[in-house]
Amino acid sequence: MGTSLTVGVFVFEDAEELDVVGPWEVFGFWAAHVATAPVRLVTIGRGEGAVRCAKGLRLGVDHDLATAPALDVLIHPGGDGTRVLGKDTAHLDWLRQLHDQGVLLASVCTGSLTLAAAGLLKGRPATTHRDFAATLAGIDDTVDVRARDRYVDDGDIVTSAGVSAGIDMALHLVERLGGAQAAALVRQGMQYERPVS
Repeated sequence: MGTSLTVGVFVFEDAEELDVVGPWEVFGFWAAHVATAPVRLVTIGRGEGAVRCAKGLRLGVDHDLATAPALDVLIHPGGDGTRVLGKDTAHLDWLRQLHDQGVLLASVCTGSLTLAAAGLLKGRPATTHRDFAATLAGIDDTVDVRARDRYVDDGDIVTSAGVSAGIDMALHLVERLGGAQAAALVRQGMQYERPVS
């Protein structure tokens, strides 16, 4: 990685905590201890202030949609709040706009349902939490749902399975963006063992 990178994590009411903080830890460890160029991490939300996640953790919002910096990567978590987001036309328009701008979109768990609602998974392979594979197919029956995969990298969109799979996806993204050695050092530093499928 030779240039700086800005990674946004979208936070919202009833987001699943580990969907947010798992990838944040991976990118944060990379930024603080391994990366050879600046990696900036920011939280983005629908408004300023704080959001309450699914199990009560409150997270601060660095930027609303209007003040968010230009992103290279957006992590979209899952959680019960995606039910609201999947019907929010402004949110879906924002995701489509980011995609059109060339931002790498990465979802965790049911975050992929929101990407599908935006029409961004049409005709593409994707995964989600195994309990929501049928829901994903119901939103868009052209999606090649790969419920057994921890993550699916389809170039400009990467999706991961449920909750802890977001860590695996984030490590994959570090390898993709920063190289295999960087990902190995992050994994080692986090003491994270690759799960057995």
